[in-house]
Amino acid sequence: MLGVGALGVVAGSRIQRGVDAALRPLTSRDPTGLSALLPGGDNFQIYTVTDGYPAADPSTYRLRVDGRVAAPLQLSIADLQAMPATTLVKDFQCVTGWRVPAVHWQGVTVADLLERAGVQPSGSALRFESFDGTYTESLTLDQARRPDVIVAYSMLGGPVSRAHGGPVRLYVAPMYGYKSCKWLSRITVTDQVEPGYWETVGNYDVNAWVGGSNGRDDPATS
Repeated sequence: MLGVGALGVVAGSRIQRGVDAALRPLTSRDPTGLSALLPGGDNFQIYTVTDGYPAADPSTYRLRVDGRVAAPLQLSIADLQAMPATTLVKDFQCVTGWRVPAVHWQGVTVADLLERAGVQPSGSALRFESFDGTYTESLTLDQARRPDVIVAYSMLGGPVSRAHGGPVRLYVAPMYGYKSCKWLSRITVTDQVEPGYWETVGNYDVNAWVGGSNGRDDPATS
C-alpha cells in the first residue's frame, strides 16, 4: 500500500485519484491504521457494519423525509441539488482517533429539508436510516438544525462515492464520525431521541461532540 501510495504523489493528481480508488479495498479493511500514512490519499478509514458496501442507483435513488411532518418528502439527487446548496470545508474526526482535515463537502442543510417537510409540534428529534438495512443514527431537532449539519451529495471534489456512503450521506460537522450516517435513505422526525447503532452496540455517547464526549479530548473540528 505504501509503495502504490507514493506512486500517486510522484505521478500527479489524476493518477492519484486512481490510486485512491485502487487502495480503498485495502484501506477499508486495514485494522492497523497504517493506511493513514499513505501520502496523497484522502486518508479515510472506511467502516461498514454489514458485509461490504451497499449500492443504490443514483438515477433511482430517493431520500425519504417522513414521520411527524406535515408534508412527507421523497427527494431525488436532482431534487436535492436544486435546493440551496451549502458548502463546507471541515475536518472529519473519527472517535477511534484519526482525523481527515479540511474536507470539502456540499449538500443541503437538514434544516432546509425540515422546513420543506414542516415539522409537527410533537416532533423533537430525528432518526436517520442507512440503506444497508442495519445502521441508524439520531439527533435532536436543535442539533439537526445547525448550519453545519448537511445531507451531502458531494465530497472530496466529486459525488459521494459508494465507499464513502453515497450517493447521499449525512455529515454532522461538530460531532464524531459515527453520527454522519452513510448510505442515507431516510430521515424520520420522532417524538424522542432513539439511540443509534453504535450507541446501542458499542455504548458510544448519544451526544457525540468532538472533544466533549466519549472520554476523548480531541480539538474541535474546524
